[in-house]
Amino acid sequence: RQEMDVHDGIDAALALLESEVRDRIRIVREYGELPLVDCCPGEINQVFMSLLSNAIEAIKDDGIITIRTLMENGDIRIAVSDTGAGIPPERIPHLFDPGFSTKGPRVKAGMGLLVSSNIVSKHGGRIDVASTPGEGSTFTVVLPRAA
Repeated sequence: RQEMDVHDGIDAALALLESEVRDRIRIVREYGELPLVDCCPGEINQVFMSLLSNAIEAIKDDGIITIRTLMENGDIRIAVSDTGAGIPPERIPHLFDPGFSTKGPRVKAGMGLLVSSNIVSKHGGRIDVASTPGEGSTFTVVLPRAA
């Protein structure tokens, strides 16, 4: 465990995913003032990679991914929003189930959200989901400052 700058972690994940974003997806960073987070940085960066990869995959053509960070009630909030396909309401309760995937029969493809949820829970936080089919989704990681 060590202190981590959340924004550095997000920016590193975005740099690794740059080739997938290319010229079709605009990245909007709306970073608020955040303290350093006491956490396992490698694990939290894995969560960022997973959420950003899912957002990229949700956008079939051109679109926007917005990353917002802020402190609220002593918690750090990191919201990743996309203008992708969205998720039907009946599927949202199953997003964190083992093997759940919208990408077909590949079970491995459906493990990213489960692993991310487990990492965030281990750090004392949660992942909230809001989505509208045809408009996009927002996954919000909520972490205590001392995760």
